[in-house]
Amino acid sequence: MSTAMNFSSKSFAPRPPDKGAFPLDHFGECSAFKERFMECLRRSGYESAACRQSAMAYLECRMDRQLMANEPLEKLGFKDLINEKSEEKPEKS
Repeated sequence: MSTAMNFSSKSFAPRPPDKGAFPLDHFGECSAFKERFMECLRRSGYESAACRQSAMAYLECRMDRQLMANEPLEKLGFKDLINEKSEEKPEKS
């Protein structure tokens, strides 16, 4: 007789997320960045590509406050935005 309790033959080993823990922002340190990002999403019809600047600022806030592991923004998919930001800055002479 087969029952639902026969799943013990297969072993499931959970593994941690690739990027590690993602703690909640209990003190609301980055809530202003989150709200700007959410407002941008609402204005753009939830088109996330239109809100990449806001997303990058939110992730930078989280990294600055150790709410997520520090990662180069290039690895998080913001390489083109970083290049634009550096081109906008005038060179000092």
